[in-house]
Amino acid sequence: MNLTFFIKSKTVILDKYTIKDVPGSSGRLDVISRCVLSAILGRESFEKEVQIWVFLDRYGTYIFNPEFFNYETFPKNELLFTDYFVRVLRKRENIEDLHSNPLKSVNHSEIDLIESIKHFQKLKYNLYLLREQSKDFFNELSSIKEKEKIVFIIGSQEDEYLNSNEILALQIPTISLGSQSYLASSVIRLLKLYILAL
Repeated sequence: MNLTFFIKSKTVILDKYTIKDVPGSSGRLDVISRCVLSAILGRESFEKEVQIWVFLDRYGTYIFNPEFFNYETFPKNELLFTDYFVRVLRKRENIEDLHSNPLKSVNHSEIDLIESIKHFQKLKYNLYLLREQSKDFFNELSSIKEKEKIVFIIGSQEDEYLNSNEILALQIPTISLGSQSYLASSVIRLLKLYILAL
């Protein structure tokens, strides 16, 4: 099975970034960092079947595919990961710094969310949009698990884009984990638990 997560943020901005206050100084890049770690880290290794695409309005798209990272050197806690990711986002030209950055293999693209969705639709992936007040995920679980290629589009701290005309026009099936609101990183962990482990 190929399992991919899409998450978008328009708030991330690094002009005043400091590691001493990641949430307050980065436009909530900490939310994105938790999502990446939740997606690709397993208990003692990477989730080989999983990748996550991060769409940042000001910095482009970053594709985290575990195949291109070294698990031993990969930053597994949120603070370290965020600091290394900031260096990537700022595109520092210091060759030594880039060489030693464990995230140096992250793939950068200018493809946006809508283009990516259309691309994956053409590749015959099964896409699902996570939205409260939609079809119950657990009622759809059996049929979802039968799919070989899946993309889940997850909301982050601002979900307006999930209701945009552009998204709605793509007619992506919507599912819900229930009436309780979850953090985006928790949604990812729950989806992995039910799709991959059960």
